[in-house]
Amino acid sequence: MTIRGPVGRELVQLAPLPALGGNFVPEVRSVRLRYCVTAFCTSLPSQAACTPLMLPPAERNGNFAVDCVSGAKVWESSTGGEVWTSPVVRGGVVFFGSADARMYAVEAATGRARWTQPLGGRVYSTAYAAEKQIYVGCGDGKIYSLDASSGKILWSTATGNGIDSSPAVVGDTVVIGSEDFFVYAMDANTGAVRWKYETGLGIASSPAVLDELVVIGSKDGYLYALDIPGQLRWKARASDVITSPPVFGERVVCVQSGGTLALDIATGNVIWRAGLGGAVQSVPVLAGDVIYVASLNGEVYALE
Repeated sequence: MTIRGPVGRELVQLAPLPALGGNFVPEVRSVRLRYCVTAFCTSLPSQAACTPLMLPPAERNGNFAVDCVSGAKVWESSTGGEVWTSPVVRGGVVFFGSADARMYAVEAATGRARWTQPLGGRVYSTAYAAEKQIYVGCGDGKIYSLDASSGKILWSTATGNGIDSSPAVVGDTVVIGSEDFFVYAMDANTGAVRWKYETGLGIASSPAVLDELVVIGSKDGYLYALDIPGQLRWKARASDVITSPPVFGERVVCVQSGGTLALDIATGNVIWRAGLGGAVQSVPVLAGDVIYVASLNGEVYALE
């Protein structure tokens, strides 16, 4: 397998993977990271990409946009604290939170500030941008709904502990996890709690949604599948703390938990488990029938 750059230049070669099933470590060649700038990129207009500014601690406060082809910096936006959230783009505007307890909106083309909104605590949750509203969790234990055009707080709903989980929206329902052990579902227009489901420990993972199925991991080591009314369809032991969000394939849901697991969407049964060469905290990326994950040992893996 070959991964190619934006202009077709060959970057890495990946050896064929063994047959799936049980524990395995795929053979990987020439994919050791030489440096790391970020863990996320979002496409912007005019072939630019926006990314959290992940530099040495004194310099990592903000976001910058680079040209996708040349890598040249297009613009930079500074904040009063570190940015660990992923930028979200909608309607030509980039939305992101910061450890300085603020949400920011900047123009995607220029980086010019649209608005800044103080919240009640540090923001490690990646926002969900709907057409007119922004939803985001906060370290003060609340989920906030902000007006997308002005940043005005429309409503906030308190949970029992801080929120690092990122929200998902299904119809008019916002779903998010909290460190108070609960998964919450709220009315997207009012913030009223429709239901909540208790797991065994705090939740830093973010929900993934397929049709009306919500799947989310907990620090208790289980993956939970809930329907939109809040009923448990299944839960599956992943054997380790789950903090990254799951991703859906055609018939499977994949999650990072001391490696990579693929589970049957309908039953939660483990289909295969990949024990990689180092701890994995990154979010898996699904492209076609290949899952790409980065490990803390400096390797990037491709799994069928």
